[in-house]
Amino acid sequence: MTGNRSEAATLRGRGPLFTNPDCDAARQAFRVRSKGLTDKVMTVEDAVDRFVHDGDYLASGGFGGDRIATAALHEIVRQKKQNLSFAGHTATHDFQILCAGNLTGRGKLLAKVDIAYVVGLEARGLSAHARRVMQSGEVEICEWSNYALAVRFQAAAMGLPFLPMRTMAGTDTFDRSASAMIECPFTGAALVAVPALWPDVSIIHVHEADCYGNARIRGTTVADPHLARASKRVILTCERLISNDEIRRDPSATAIPYFCVDAVCEVPFGSYPGNMPYEYFSDEEHLRGWLQAECDPATHAAWLDRYVFGATSFNEYLDACGGLARMQELRRQEMFPCGPSAT
Repeated sequence: MTGNRSEAATLRGRGPLFTNPDCDAARQAFRVRSKGLTDKVMTVEDAVDRFVHDGDYLASGGFGGDRIATAALHEIVRQKKQNLSFAGHTATHDFQILCAGNLTGRGKLLAKVDIAYVVGLEARGLSAHARRVMQSGEVEICEWSNYALAVRFQAAAMGLPFLPMRTMAGTDTFDRSASAMIECPFTGAALVAVPALWPDVSIIHVHEADCYGNARIRGTTVADPHLARASKRVILTCERLISNDEIRRDPSATAIPYFCVDAVCEVPFGSYPGNMPYEYFSDEEHLRGWLQAECDPATHAAWLDRYVFGATSFNEYLDACGGLARMQELRRQEMFPCGPSAT
């Protein structure tokens, strides 16, 4: 990108825009949202049934395999939600789970995906089934960088139709995105404008929350504070429910405020087999088994029947993966990565 003013004024990416970036239209949805301090505790099953609808745009919190809302993801697949759009922002195992809804006989859970990082599970390798889904031609896609999707959430959280940034310009990713080049009104420099993204519903796993939805996150929050503020509905799953008195004792620790949240679900080990910082390590053995099972469609189908479709609850899934003994071992690995005597 040369920074030429006329070029910046006309250049746009060729990708489809799946959501409306009109901030005034989004405001209509937020205007009717309840702001009261009401008890929002419910089961994951009820939360997904009430707040995730066919055709919704869904976003998943966390980062890669860390602090993902696994219990909610399983339930979305089990309830056979259909024709969802999805924000593939640092999406690894969460995307792999959702792709299980795009199986013969299971319908089409994913219909549109804003992709940044999907299919790969970082150093663990590629998801064969996620790759099959993405190469099937049945899912419409638009490309972004991870940072671009984070900026899109930030624009929505700020109530703006777009935000400018300097990355992606002159790249194939820009060409395949739905962003546009603009001219800075102060310097004349060429900038990339990315449209605001307001998900219909987001699922976010946190360390602690009270019954109203005030949530604490230990460690990096990634884009989740912006994601919660950008989303029209938010399902929180948490490791622990704590009292509102405890929240008020340290209000600066609240990463997501109650008025962003619609459902609170207490799910201990709810990020498994992902890592939950300061709580438990990722189950690398289980993730490796999942990747290996996907290499053969029949083996993959049997794997899903055992661990997802055959489990009536997330607790049953945990039991099938080794139960409390395995969870305690993963907790030891997180707390003492070099052994119990490490200092």
